[in-house]
Amino acid sequence: MEYLVNEKNAGIILEISDNIHQNEKYLSELDGAAGDGDHGVNMNKGFSLAKERIQTNMSFSEGLNILRKVLMEEIGGSMGPIYGTLFTKIYRTIKRENIITAELFLSALHNAVTGLMDLGGAKVGDKTLLDTLCPATEAFKKALENGNSFTECLTAMSVAAIKGKESTKLMVAKVGRASRLGERSRGHIDAGAASCCVILTSMADAIQEVMVLD
Repeated sequence: MEYLVNEKNAGIILEISDNIHQNEKYLSELDGAAGDGDHGVNMNKGFSLAKERIQTNMSFSEGLNILRKVLMEEIGGSMGPIYGTLFTKIYRTIKRENIITAELFLSALHNAVTGLMDLGGAKVGDKTLLDTLCPATEAFKKALENGNSFTECLTAMSVAAIKGKESTKLMVAKVGRASRLGERSRGHIDAGAASCCVILTSMADAIQEVMVLD
């Protein structure tokens, strides 16, 4: 069986932070097509602040706790509360467990989806990060149901996250600032869907690097 050890794996969050930093300009350019062009800046600010406070010997859940608090309390705009909610749901699902199985990780993903839907009322097809997160979660679930390993489920999640992000290019925004553009929002990848893709693929890669096979 494959599993992730919670203890001393805050490095997963640090790797996500590094990838957000590397994609800062890209995310802001995407946001500039439909928003005020600061998505990458705000995301990088939040993850960089969290990185400064996270030590490598901390647990995965301790890293998540620091990150979620920074995003909730110190980052303005809509994405702070949105991503704060996502990481809060993941944190609360795993915080008491030292052994994180594929089943537990799937529960964390499901809780994140539910939390975000409850927060903003968005759904799949509205051109938001849910168009990345939902298909990624479903792909992980299907891979697990088909008897695949934790590593294989994470790979399936990453592939679906990328496809989900790309799918937003053809969508018309239904919620948020971009919705005011109507049809003009079509033809651009949603910045939130793109940042969610960076987060999920980075998390998958980082977990796979420290996965335990027993």
